Amino acid sequence: MPNFKKTEPRTWYRLDLSATVYPTLQRRDFSSVYRLSVLLTQDVRPDLLQQAVDIAMKRFPTYKSAMRKGLFWRYLEPNSRPGPFVRPDVRNFCMPMSFKGNNRYLVRFYWYGRRISLEAHHSLGDGTGGMYLLQTVTAVYLRLCGHPIPNEGFVLDVDAAPDPEELEDAYMRYANAQVRPARPSEKTYRVRGTREPFYTLNVIDGIMSVQDVMRVAKGYRATITEYLNAVLLYSLLQKQEHDFHLRLRPVRLAMPVNLRRFFPSKTLRNFITMVYPSIDPRLGEYTFEEIVAQVHNYMHYYINEKFLRGDITTNAATKRNPLIRVVPLFIKDIVVRSFYSRVQDKNSSAGLTNMGVIQVPGPMEPFVERFDIYMGMPFSQRTNCAVASFRDTLTVNFASCIIEADVERRFFQKLVEDGIPVTIESNRQ
Repeated sequence: MPNFKKTEPRTWYRLDLSATVYPTLQRRDFSSVYRLSVLLTQDVRPDLLQQAVDIAMKRFPTYKSAMRKGLFWRYLEPNSRPGPFVRPDVRNFCMPMSFKGNNRYLVRFYWYGRRISLEAHHSLGDGTGGMYLLQTVTAVYLRLCGHPIPNEGFVLDVDAAPDPEELEDAYMRYANAQVRPARPSEKTYRVRGTREPFYTLNVIDGIMSVQDVMRVAKGYRATITEYLNAVLLYSLLQKQEHDFHLRLRPVRLAMPVNLRRFFPSKTLRNFITMVYPSIDPRLGEYTFEEIVAQVHNYMHYYINEKFLRGDITTNAATKRNPLIRVVPLFIKDIVVRSFYSRVQDKNSSAGLTNMGVIQVPGPMEPFVERFDIYMGMPFSQRTNCAVASFRDTLTVNFASCIIEADVERRFFQKLVEDGIPVTIESNRQ
């Protein structure tokens, strides 16, 4: 009898609830890529960094993967090709990722001076998952440099097998509310500006003291997140007032919420949802104190386990619909892309995400100066803002694809007016 060789089945991963949207929006000048960076206290050795990437990537199977397309859905499969390879950093980062380029890897690693940067396609995971990968790579790199760094917090054991919960689509576990809240649908104010040439990303970083920002925020009876949201809304309102306009529109921010804070999960994939703090200037002129108060009340009303569970359930309803599941992928792409560009993208004036306090293992602290986060290239003409803090350093990182920086300038001017010293860095001339 012939001897048939038995082959092991290949592991593959269905895209999580959020990840299904990101490949659909892919186009030549846009890709859902974010960047996380760590600034060390000593110059990076690229040869050791490459070794660290090779060692750590095996611990993250959903990042060491390639995007594939089926008849009804996309999925991730293990990627055994060489890479990803560490490269010298580039000026215009977060550039679009081709699903077939870079040996099909959807992650990139860069170095420059004392900085290590990770860029990842959002279909693999959110900023929290990316932070686990960045910190684990950094910890392995520091070990190769002779520094004993323990496995704790965001640093995972590279010799251990992944926890199955790290690979789950956590949305589907908690999408069990009995009601689905409505979403904001009214068009918002959009910043007018001169679009930069293709593949150009303008970055402006503000570096300040956590204690200074906390002191000012407490003076307004707000948290740091509420205060910074209010400053960005205030800046957008001022921009709209000074722009030519036939009529005023609401100003609204798209703010991701890390659902792991409310629903226990170890997932390294996407597990966020969006909330939309807003101000409607058609109701009258707002003082800054009134903006802070409205943002504060909005956060308390919407950011809680009950409302967030309802929001997850709303998102999951489409994926669970048996009729939609059998619709061919190319039709789903057309519908989703049209809905996003005509409705969803017009629901917000800017994006703001706050990863909060980033912690590293104690022995790793002396080698780390700060972290930077970039939401990447906006889908349309607007600015995105990301916030992170490490020890007493808080960074606010703006990224946009337009020449004018009026919103960013007004934002930092307001911080300085409130008594917060700010150091500005930029890749602009």
